[in-house]
Amino acid sequence: MSFINISQQHQRVSFKDAVLNPIGENSGIYFPHDIKPLDKDIFECGDFHQIAVETLHNLTHNELSKDKLGSMVARAFNFPLELHSLTDKNHILELFHGPTLAFKDFGARFLAECLTEFNQQKATIITATSGDTGAAVAHAFHGQPNVEVVVLYPEGKISKEQEQLFCTLGDNIRTVKVDGNFDNCQSLVKQAFNDEEVNNKLNLNSANSINVARLLAQVCYYTALPTLIQQPIDNLVVPSGNFGNITAALIAKHMGAPVGHLIAATNANDTAPRFFNHKQWLPQVTQRTLSNAMDVSQPNNFSRILYYYQHKLDQLFVDMSALSISDAQTRQTIKELDTQGYQVDPHTAVGMHALSKMNVGQTNNLVVSTAHPAKFADVLEGILQKPISRPSAISECLTKPNLSIRIADDFDDFKEYLLALD
Repeated sequence: MSFINISQQHQRVSFKDAVLNPIGENSGIYFPHDIKPLDKDIFECGDFHQIAVETLHNLTHNELSKDKLGSMVARAFNFPLELHSLTDKNHILELFHGPTLAFKDFGARFLAECLTEFNQQKATIITATSGDTGAAVAHAFHGQPNVEVVVLYPEGKISKEQEQLFCTLGDNIRTVKVDGNFDNCQSLVKQAFNDEEVNNKLNLNSANSINVARLLAQVCYYTALPTLIQQPIDNLVVPSGNFGNITAALIAKHMGAPVGHLIAATNANDTAPRFFNHKQWLPQVTQRTLSNAMDVSQPNNFSRILYYYQHKLDQLFVDMSALSISDAQTRQTIKELDTQGYQVDPHTAVGMHALSKMNVGQTNNLVVSTAHPAKFADVLEGILQKPISRPSAISECLTKPNLSIRIADDFDDFKEYLLALD
């Protein structure tokens, strides 16, 4: 049994069980029971797909054969992983070359492969999104038989481009805009999983990063860093909202990926930076920012980080730090990078500004770019005062009708909606 419920640590399950039932006893989420290093020659093989297979085979304790994983990885990660170097010491890992132009494509598409492999009955996937998860999940599962998808998002708090990418598909994709913020949406999802009547009727599953399939998929692009860059990364900066992406980086680091210090770059929702400064976890009311996908004040995945360091908490403050970046600093960085001929979305700008605030000297640094700038074209046009080119994936969906329904931040209303699904 390779995965442990971090809330009820006596509960250990297989990878298959963790994927099909992502929330365990006492509403706990799962984490790999044992993180074993990869052999050095795997990092040196130079092939992203091969490293991904070895990474997943390791983390799932050989539950799926390498041949099976090879097929799943080939279908899921059928788009490039790219590196852009601003200087010989400062690099950007572009994770936005998938079908919905965001890093969430890696996790959502691998999760779809896992459910195709494991699921034997009709299932309903409920997921909350602060911007990019919704599109990635919707596109990964659109048209799949025996799967219904319900995506909740905070009304008026994601970009038009983000919204149209997943609210125009229809068919087995249902989209619900909630009068509230992302934390409210996330709470409605948790309440649905805790409701016996809803679970019994709909066979619920989650495509949020609480599902370990999403998390493990994200580990793969960090273990594959040696395929893109020769030198070890001294400082890895990850724009962070729900903290799944930096949790994946942490796992990769402990598997032997050439990664040094991890830096979580947040916006004004600074629960984690205040924790690293004062060692107290004190969430505040979620604030709306330019980097809306990170407008999260109670990140689910931070509990996984605390679980991993539960017996060595002092080491966490050596391995990781966190910085909060304002909207003014975000705008400043978008403008500065544009003058250098490189456009970034607001989330990547948060990461880049965090790096600029660090005393990194001559170290080798990498910032994770989580979304294509065109997903925030309206924001960038307002900042840069010039038109932003939109790829066809975005321009085409902007002309389609939005199929979302609206509900209040009220679980009784949401439950009524779910039970009425066909």
